[in-house]
Amino acid sequence: MIPNSYRKRQRVPHRHTSATRLSSTATVVNSFSDKTVSESSQKLHRTSSAASTITTSPNAVTSSFNDPYTADVLLRLFVDRSPFDSDAPSDSSRQSDIQIYLHSAVIRRAKYFAAILSDCWQHRTNADAKSNNGAEGSRSNDNNNNLVHLNLAVVDDPNSISIHLTVLQLLYTSDFATVIDSASTALEILPVALELLFEDCVKSCLRFLEAVPWSEEEEKRVLSLIPFLREEESKELLARLSPGKEDSCEEMLHGLILAAIHNHPNMAFVKAFVAKLLRDFSSRESARRVLERAFETSLKVVKESLEEYTSPDFRGDHNETEAIQRLNLHTAMTNGRHLLWLVERMIELRVADSAVVEWSEQASFTADLQRAFRDDAWRNIVPGLPAVVLRCTCKLANAVAAGTILAARQVRMKLVKDWLPVLLVCKDNVSPMLPSHKPLHLELEETFLRIISTLPMSDAQVLLQQCLSFSTRNVEDCPHLITAFNTWFRRATRPPQLENLD
Repeated sequence: MIPNSYRKRQRVPHRHTSATRLSSTATVVNSFSDKTVSESSQKLHRTSSAASTITTSPNAVTSSFNDPYTADVLLRLFVDRSPFDSDAPSDSSRQSDIQIYLHSAVIRRAKYFAAILSDCWQHRTNADAKSNNGAEGSRSNDNNNNLVHLNLAVVDDPNSISIHLTVLQLLYTSDFATVIDSASTALEILPVALELLFEDCVKSCLRFLEAVPWSEEEEKRVLSLIPFLREEESKELLARLSPGKEDSCEEMLHGLILAAIHNHPNMAFVKAFVAKLLRDFSSRESARRVLERAFETSLKVVKESLEEYTSPDFRGDHNETEAIQRLNLHTAMTNGRHLLWLVERMIELRVADSAVVEWSEQASFTADLQRAFRDDAWRNIVPGLPAVVLRCTCKLANAVAAGTILAARQVRMKLVKDWLPVLLVCKDNVSPMLPSHKPLHLELEETFLRIISTLPMSDAQVLLQQCLSFSTRNVEDCPHLITAFNTWFRRATRPPQLENLD
């Protein structure tokens, strides 16, 4: 019987056999078909003739694969068909029962054969080896062929015979690279090598698989073989297949976002690619957490830069102070662009709820923006900064007004209350300089008025009075403002509904 230490190797599903089944795959037989593998072995051109021979000792004759003149083992390799398949038509184009001449000194490299042969020598004096339970082979009484006869059954698969022949040939060589030249080949050979406990071949297959790329189908086959490998053998493959920690996906996405918005020279292309990854990612909650984390970081940088710009330290040299002020504005501008991209991604994925709440709680930030935009210094340094800030506000406000983000009443009120003054300052200080900003201002005006229409009458009354600056020289040019006031007055003149309920 095969020693217990080998049994981990016996559970490979390639032939769907148990340990008991394996111990019976080489039972004694008295006669075989006359067919041999002479013609089959010639087809295995992946192993050179020089690599298919092995010398067992310095004084021994060189042993060649399937050499009937020097062999001391005759292996019958046959397809083990299920009784339920007995009536199924056979494929005459492929061999299902062949004989191979082997050498015991060579095939002992596979511990499976070593165990079988050891058991066979122990019982070779037994005249009737068939009656000996667990016997794996016998020595023939044929004077012309004093051979040990072995049986090896394989599953009924089109490639089973050829794969087993390949592995048997590899017993005769140490040059596995000529045969194991692709991931698919390694995955075909590995299950047979595991069953035969052919350790050198197993190591060679694993070394090749660890070093080359796999297709998706090949990756599935690798995963199916992992349970039959020892821990030290599967370690490298598992490192490639399994993350080291649970939040590795989120860490990866966060790293990609940071690389896209901070470090990559082709920023636009990389941002588009990362945006696609975020859209296609299976877990929206993970994408939410990653984007919220990046949003909070960028917002913090913008806020700190504006705070330092609006509250400078004049104790140093004037030129140094001016340089610091320029740096603060450039930092705010750069991170403001990052913030806009993050807001767009969050709205696209419908995960901007927290961003809206955060944006509505920026009383000090909006105060700093108003102070900064009333000063003319920013115009020649970062003329696009107001537009970037207003676009972030407009994107979030539009999502709220459209119902894409369902914000609470207090959040909607604070969003308009804190950001409406920034819009008004930008209109007064930016429009004469950059007329292209007018459509943005108009869009944000309309959006704020739509949000105001969702608030209680008392809140809407206060906020609408601050919107008078939306009016234009020609009254007919501000229909959005006219509609907002008409809506409020229509509601105000309606009889109280609570009294009607009584």
